[in-house]
Amino acid sequence: MNTVLDGIMVLWFAEVAASVVFVAIDILRTPESPVLKWGFVVVVLFTGPIGLVLYVLSCREPLPGFHADYVRARWRQVVGSTMHCVAGDGIGILVAAAVLAPLRLPAWVDVLGEYGLGFLFGWTIFQALFMRDMAGGNYALSLRMTFLPEFVSMNGLMGGMIALSVPWRQAAGMLATPTHPQFWFIFSMSLTLGFAVTYPLNWWLVSAGLKHGMMTIHPDGKPVPIAAGLALAGVALRTNGNGSANARHNAVSGLSRVSKKSPADQGRTTVKAARIDKTWMIIVSLALLSLGVFIAGTYGSLTGP
Repeated sequence: MNTVLDGIMVLWFAEVAASVVFVAIDILRTPESPVLKWGFVVVVLFTGPIGLVLYVLSCREPLPGFHADYVRARWRQVVGSTMHCVAGDGIGILVAAAVLAPLRLPAWVDVLGEYGLGFLFGWTIFQALFMRDMAGGNYALSLRMTFLPEFVSMNGLMGGMIALSVPWRQAAGMLATPTHPQFWFIFSMSLTLGFAVTYPLNWWLVSAGLKHGMMTIHPDGKPVPIAAGLALAGVALRTNGNGSANARHNAVSGLSRVSKKSPADQGRTTVKAARIDKTWMIIVSLALLSLGVFIAGTYGSLTGP
């Protein structure tokens, strides 16, 4: 069995290396924002040929000048949103895991450390810092704007990841340390599963205007929002709870309609619906995280190393 797994890992790491080289070179001519370019390279480093296929199908420009139209599809927007999450959070998760694994601490300590550093890095760097232009360059405001979307997305990613990584690492024993290839293979597979689990949450976030998707860079170097999810992100995250949020939503998305309700009533309805959506997003994401913890504790042990 070990011989078979060793062969699979050798093949996988070779495919990861080839995929990373291709994407790192090819994405240079893709008219995407720099942060998403880096994000794709990082995610392909985690997910290998799976990430390569996602890049080609969701972001790579099929013909010159067609990028904006190509990435307009909602599922492609959500791939960009999910990729952005997994790239930032994944770096923090891997750093924490690499530091904690040799200490042979109880699994729940590892899980908390991976969640904490993954969330902190993804939120403060990949989300708030790199996307602060959506908050007018105000980093403090960007932190407030991106906290909830990052929290919801991180819960899904972590739920999927620990459901696989905790039992597998414990089964591997001493081989699941940073000095052994199996450690990196386990986390590669686990982060790929986490990507799949948090993808529906990101669809929800993009649809609600709480996260951005892909972007297209014009020749002058300015990013241009090309889908409702990206265009509404700044609107939904800047809203202060008054009626202007609804008007701006309609102006951006082109969905203005004649209504018998007063602007104030429409505003209150919109804000109430947004609060309900956010509440359910939090509940669903925590349920997914709890399910991941339950699976990890059932098929592995959260109290053992």
